[in-house]
Amino acid sequence: MLKKERKGRIMRLLYAEDEKSLAKAVSTILIKSNYSVDVVHDGEAALDYLATENYDGVILDVMMPKVNGIEVLRRMRAAGDRTPVLLLTAKSEIDDRVTGLDSGANDYLTKPFDMKELLARIRAMTRVLSVQPDTRLSVGNVTLDCASYELSGPGGHVKLANKEFQMMEMLMRNPRKLISTELFMDRIWGYDSEAELNVVWVYISYLRKKLASLEADVQIKAQRGTGYYLEVQT
Repeated sequence: MLKKERKGRIMRLLYAEDEKSLAKAVSTILIKSNYSVDVVHDGEAALDYLATENYDGVILDVMMPKVNGIEVLRRMRAAGDRTPVLLLTAKSEIDDRVTGLDSGANDYLTKPFDMKELLARIRAMTRVLSVQPDTRLSVGNVTLDCASYELSGPGGHVKLANKEFQMMEMLMRNPRKLISTELFMDRIWGYDSEAELNVVWVYISYLRKKLASLEADVQIKAQRGTGYYLEVQT
């Protein structure tokens, strides 16, 4: 489990950067700095993640394939998404900074940047969120505490391992919505993981056993060859 930098739930970030080596290096430092990070490499993927997940902050590289960072930002704001956004760009001209800020960015940072400054800017733009008290997700008669990774139900409570927690959180944030095996792999094991797809089934089986031990009225259902979804039993 990731350690917590502050009391309350772990801050979740979406980091969109098409330079994969840079993305890997920065995300490693962010994780060591006690953030939970989803990494994508183009603007289209960033929009897909934003449509299904809740983040405390978003870091967008401006020059990305498919959809650039400015357009991702504009679509977020047009959809009413007020998540804090930090833009990263190799450009240093005033006009580019103004365009980003006018499009709804909370801050910007030009490349190359110092990681200490990046971390400081992330702390600044997410500071107001760090005091939010709601750290629990509930579906049916089970509750997931996102700060302690504890899953509880009528039969007691159990602490989930990191990957178990991430899978359960995805399922509980999207009840009755089918989540593909590939999406689990991308978000939890990462694009570059050498793990086999059947590792998802293994972790699903762990979660099913724990839900049964908690006397949960929710079950993880499978759609053959496609993915999994959470369903409340009536």
